[in-house]
Amino acid sequence: MRKKFTNIILLFFTTCGLYAQTATVKGYIRNTDRKPIEGVNITFENATSGTSTNAKGEYTITIPAKEEIVLEFSHVSYNTLYKLVKVPKRKTFRYSPLMTLKTEEINEVTIQDKRKAVQGFTTVKKSDVKKLPGANPGVENLLMTFAGVNSNNELSTQYNVRGGNFDENLVYVNGIEIYRPFLVRSGQQEGLSFINTDMIQNINFSAGGFQAKYGDRLSSVLDITYRKPKKTATTVEMSLMGGSATFEGLFAKQKLSTITSVRYRDNSLFVNSKDTETNFRPLFADAQTFLSYKFNKKFSLDFLGNISVNEYNYTPLTRRTTFGTISNPQELVVVYQGNENDSFKTYFGAINATYLHSDDLKLTLTTSIYNTQEEEFFDIIGAYSLNEIDNDQNSPTFGDTQYSQGIGGQINHSRNELDALIQNIQLKISTREDENFYELGIKLQKENIRESINEWQVVDSTGFSLRPPTHLTPNQQPATPYTGPIEPYIGVSGFNDVTINRMFAYAQWSKQSELNEHQVWYNLGVRSQFWNVTSNNFTSETQYTISPRGQFSIKPNWEKDMLFRVSGGWYHQPPMYKELKNYQGEIVPDVKAQQSIHFVLGNEYSFLMWNRPFKLTSEIYTKRLSDVNAYTVDNVRIRYRADNVTTASASGFDLRLNGEFVPGNESWISLGFLSTKENIDGQGDIARPTDQRFKLGILFQDYIPSLPDLKVYLNMVYNSGLPGGAPAYSNPYEYQNRLPAYKRADIGFSYIIVDQKKTYKTGFLSKFKDLNVGVEIFNVFDIQNSNTNTWVRDVYTKQAYGIPNYMTSRVINARLAMKF
Repeated sequence: MRKKFTNIILLFFTTCGLYAQTATVKGYIRNTDRKPIEGVNITFENATSGTSTNAKGEYTITIPAKEEIVLEFSHVSYNTLYKLVKVPKRKTFRYSPLMTLKTEEINEVTIQDKRKAVQGFTTVKKSDVKKLPGANPGVENLLMTFAGVNSNNELSTQYNVRGGNFDENLVYVNGIEIYRPFLVRSGQQEGLSFINTDMIQNINFSAGGFQAKYGDRLSSVLDITYRKPKKTATTVEMSLMGGSATFEGLFAKQKLSTITSVRYRDNSLFVNSKDTETNFRPLFADAQTFLSYKFNKKFSLDFLGNISVNEYNYTPLTRRTTFGTISNPQELVVVYQGNENDSFKTYFGAINATYLHSDDLKLTLTTSIYNTQEEEFFDIIGAYSLNEIDNDQNSPTFGDTQYSQGIGGQINHSRNELDALIQNIQLKISTREDENFYELGIKLQKENIRESINEWQVVDSTGFSLRPPTHLTPNQQPATPYTGPIEPYIGVSGFNDVTINRMFAYAQWSKQSELNEHQVWYNLGVRSQFWNVTSNNFTSETQYTISPRGQFSIKPNWEKDMLFRVSGGWYHQPPMYKELKNYQGEIVPDVKAQQSIHFVLGNEYSFLMWNRPFKLTSEIYTKRLSDVNAYTVDNVRIRYRADNVTTASASGFDLRLNGEFVPGNESWISLGFLSTKENIDGQGDIARPTDQRFKLGILFQDYIPSLPDLKVYLNMVYNSGLPGGAPAYSNPYEYQNRLPAYKRADIGFSYIIVDQKKTYKTGFLSKFKDLNVGVEIFNVFDIQNSNTNTWVRDVYTKQAYGIPNYMTSRVINARLAMKF
């Protein structure tokens, strides 16, 4: 009897031990018509037994915990599916795939990563990025269809998020922070984005409330992962605006994977469509490579490298801009002499070593170096005439110049050179203990920037030279001639040699659990940065920031598929070089970090409409900013005050509905409402330069029913007008006019010759894996959009006229893409 009792006790504890080391996967399986499938077999390698779905398509299976398990879903009438899972012990993972009939072609199936959704990230498909037409194709072009993400310059890849500026956005590639050139002032100078679409695997974007492991910026995070190839392939794309070639493959017994791409771009089509007649010779090219060598199951080494050369040679000839109202039309006519020659060369390299000590402990050591060498040389003389236009339709001179109310000239000169070197090394540690996930990181960084500045502008109006607004002698011209020497209206010169030493550190804890049968996710973290600035032999005191951040998400166990998320924290942005430089080009080493308290409340609602999947995402956010470093925006150049005498705020609401409006093609509509204000040195609230009150973005994908291989892609954006800015050295409180609304529509047509569904076994086309041709029409409705004002000053009236700088008109592009 005692022996039998002992065996029962041993069996009980053995069963409990086995249960403690197991996890559960459950869900339901449907076909592409959203109907349940009965009799689907679910099993995995070394399983003692499997399971199958019931009449409702439901299943439950027990698997070993904390191990990578490949589940196999098989049915006699459907294509077999495989799913890699790893579930903590005693936890349940829900997985509900769709199965396709064996008579149907298998499309790529993307399962949404819920971990990114609960962290406040929006996941973007690479295929959507490739298809979307736009003047600057790529990830940034797609982001600008999102609510809360804005840009009024189609020639630029820079964007602002929820009232922030271009410098407040973080961009990572494989966990490595990416930097932009410093001197770029016009979108047409930028060339290529660092992010190469042909090399991408995953794209995740957060518009605020992000975790502590991400860096010290105030607005957003774009987190890109480059892929590690599984097979050899070559992709070539060509268009009237440039081209690219990408090679990927495996070597050294499949231990070494490589993907290398070269790109070339020419913006002549766009620049020549503007209202300034030019001779334009650009050269935008780069080469990028990602190598990964897997020594064994535990240790791997990656290398990411990039070389970029942007040569911008620009010779303006004439400009004719009509502006004003119907009742009071005006015209600016400018004749130019001179040219602009800019050069932006960047070199980037990063080595990433990853050591997987166990399934629960991972160490990553990363070191990178970034160098940018920039030159901005121009001498441009412009003779202008500001004219009144005859608006009498019955007049024989209708549309002609009646008289000139202002005649003058302007000389712009620049000899700016910059050389920046940024070096860093970072250690990251991540470890898991049951449901708890811990991440730690420390980073050391040194930045050295040397800049020679020599920039001035002389303005002559009706024969009189304008003196600087700060001049002590009052300007009485033309009544009283001024006999002193001519001085530039704007003049900045000097040499800056700046070194910034930084130390970053972060620690955060995450947990996935259940609360009364509801799935919940927690994240708490803190980030800190220490830095000092040495400039021209002056060293500032060491400053530091502490940034606590948190997130909480819950997925209720409701019939409706909803996810609620709240996040926020106390964010800081210690100054980079540009933020240390004031309007006079001088370095102010003691500029403090800008601070922002974020709060974001979001909801995701997934549902079926027309038997197709849809998702409605909504977020309410508010920011309260202090120690703000106020700035002005001229095209895409930001000039800072280099002080901390400003407070600001931003609040808004973002809404996005995405789904299959057309079967098999994802589209979306985004709406954004924003109000952002600032108070400079106690003068009262005014709109910030990025106060984009209303945003509507539409991405729509369709096909021609009678010709399904002909695809149509539509990209539409409406942005309400931004503040129009103010002349140099003026008080922005006196210039609070707004630019007209930004309205743009781009459309693309693509004909599929070869793809996964349409293949050829013989002939020339059998050599291709993908082949398509297309035509794109940019700015379909030929709308005149403007993004800034050119300020023309008149001595006699003491008035500055804001002349809109119009963007590109309608442009047609043809392209060819192939993969083999």
